[in-house]
Amino acid sequence: MRRVLVGLATSLLAVSLVSCAESKRGNESAGDTFVFGAAGAPKVFDPIFTDEGESRRIHHQMIEQLIVHKPGTAELAPGLATAWTPSDEGRTWTFTLREGVKFHDGTAFDGAAVCANFDRWFNMPGAAAQSQMIYYGDVFEGFKRNEGDAGGAPVYKSCEAPAPNQAVLHLNKAKGAFPAAFTLDSLSISSPTALKQYNADAVTQSGDSFSYGAYATDHPTGTGPFKFGSYDRTNQVVTLLRNDDYWGEKAKVAKLIFRIIPDENARKQELRAGSIDGYDYPNPADIGALRGEGFQVLTRKPFNILYLGINQKNNPALKDIRVRQAIAYGVNREALVRNKFPEGAEVANQFVPAAAAGYAPDPQAFPYDPNKAKALLAAAGVSDLTLNFYYPTEISRPYMPNPTDIFAVIAEDLRQVGIKINPVPEPWNGGYKDDVQKLGKHDLHLLGWTGDYNDPGNFVGTFFGRLKPEFGFDNPAMFAEIAKADGTVDPASHATEYQQVNRDLMSTYLPAVPLASGPAFIVVGKNVHGLVPSPLTNEDYAPVSKN
Repeated sequence: MRRVLVGLATSLLAVSLVSCAESKRGNESAGDTFVFGAAGAPKVFDPIFTDEGESRRIHHQMIEQLIVHKPGTAELAPGLATAWTPSDEGRTWTFTLREGVKFHDGTAFDGAAVCANFDRWFNMPGAAAQSQMIYYGDVFEGFKRNEGDAGGAPVYKSCEAPAPNQAVLHLNKAKGAFPAAFTLDSLSISSPTALKQYNADAVTQSGDSFSYGAYATDHPTGTGPFKFGSYDRTNQVVTLLRNDDYWGEKAKVAKLIFRIIPDENARKQELRAGSIDGYDYPNPADIGALRGEGFQVLTRKPFNILYLGINQKNNPALKDIRVRQAIAYGVNREALVRNKFPEGAEVANQFVPAAAAGYAPDPQAFPYDPNKAKALLAAAGVSDLTLNFYYPTEISRPYMPNPTDIFAVIAEDLRQVGIKINPVPEPWNGGYKDDVQKLGKHDLHLLGWTGDYNDPGNFVGTFFGRLKPEFGFDNPAMFAEIAKADGTVDPASHATEYQQVNRDLMSTYLPAVPLASGPAFIVVGKNVHGLVPSPLTNEDYAPVSKN
């Protein structure tokens, strides 16, 4: 009997201990996972092939840059490089690298790995892959050229690693955008071993669609505080796991989950229900109520531009600057910003926000004037103009809180001055970006930009620095003017030349119509700590904790 009682007591104690352990694990799990409601699905996880925020938000946590930004600012800070030094009038950059850093696959981060990434981008095979490297193309102005190819030399020349903790970048010409441009997430450093193992360069195009190698879809490998867990495409959930071997301060949570919830109202209800811990791009009308309920609504400082893009290729009328001016005068931007944007938004009068270097104090203005718009159309001999107006659905952006509402206001303004509008709504990652930016199917479109670093070239150079299907024109004089400003290394002269670029874009070229610049918001639960809002919308989630 004694043995039976002892055995029973032992069993009960074991059950009790197991129950306590399971309870403890359950509590740890609840506080050890941060779930974020993302507004859209990621395109791919390879940084070099992305130019949109939903992909960047995720791979930013996994794959790091040589230079980063101080939290909450656009100021430069050490990343994988602890120091960076220019020489040879800006045509050589020497990076001193952190030591003892490893990629998620256990391979060493060193100078050879840095050079392998730069060489990979420069030598990227195939027009399909190169067409997806938007940021690289803008910054480095092209890829490896064969002897006899037309055009000037691209910016990149070569890279060498004289020591494991050093990488030296050689350029064919200087750029005023450096060193700030090295903070681009697209220039994050991936594991060379993983890139090769998972066919990172295998990009193909079929019609309007692109497909990518396994590295971009399922095996991104960097040095960051989180590493890739899984992407459940059926349920639209991306899971990242804490990197316990991270070189810096470890992430506060063991799991970082991104639930893709395109509908803003659905994201709000999920937060209220406690099934997510935060979400992006709340409806400006809901901000007061959310704060009243105790949620934390964090404000990002404005560093973006929304524009009405004009494609001059498909419709001959749009080649006439008088028609483009008529469109500019015909849109009531003041009313648009007042009625469809949050408090703090401003009407944009050029293609950089007021906080950016190179902002011009005196560009040509286009105040709302429907009579002047009608007169310009008449002077251009245009009496029956119909335009295909593309706009995105299932998405919200800091510069574009509700694309459908914004489209409706602009379309009605243009109808009032005699322009007929054919609406073409398309899902953001289901055709819109490719149709507009790669294939140029549209006449008008809505798009914008949140700055990646504080250089005017990141805005106007990205938009108008070279021939693009999005705008459908070839203007060597404009391209040369932007290139001259971009190649000016002295900061004061660099800013002055870009001020003139911004004046000329509005008065001489008018390739699009700037609409608005506004604050952006991110909402988190009452028990969330450590999230610092970024004006560049590239928040770090490693410091985030819950209680």
